[in-house]
Amino acid sequence: MRNVIYAINTTLDGCCDHIKFYPDEETMEYFMHLTRDADTFLYGRKTYQLMVPYWPDVVKNPSGDRKEDIEFAQAFDAVDKIIVFSQSLDSPEGNKTKIVRTGLQDEVLKLKQEQGKNILTGGVNIPSQLAELGLIDEYHIVVHPIVIGEGRRLFDGINLQEKLQLKLVESTVFKSGSVALRYLKQ
Repeated sequence: MRNVIYAINTTLDGCCDHIKFYPDEETMEYFMHLTRDADTFLYGRKTYQLMVPYWPDVVKNPSGDRKEDIEFAQAFDAVDKIIVFSQSLDSPEGNKTKIVRTGLQDEVLKLKQEQGKNILTGGVNIPSQLAELGLIDEYHIVVHPIVIGEGRRLFDGINLQEKLQLKLVESTVFKSGSVALRYLKQ
């Protein structure tokens, strides 16, 4: 069975709004490795539109971008499929994107049964719904040593039936002071 991995950057105060801060080189490398171990992305419309066409465009025109951004963009572009859960998105960018309007749980359970690499998700809305359904196997949260005081918050609006018990299995401290935390669902 394939794993669903939730990976996200956050500040000390829980802000995960990528417009408010930008990850450093080590963080980009960390996410590049996670991306290389995946062949499917699960996104909501907002996260999808944040990632596409931005990263595919970096691959097409890498001038002026940092080395780690180009490497991440190449890893992102190599992923086989992107599943976008959206009621409002009319058409996908490219031929590897599929829009799904209903059936989050059924779609993810089906994907988990297929052969392949990990399934990677990010953002807030879809991962919160996946957490509510107990469908996330690993949580990779990179905490940055800054306080923003505004913006989208990690697990904003989550509605759990019972506490979500996680086990810390790995932590990595970067030179910047950011900490990558890897949790498994218990």
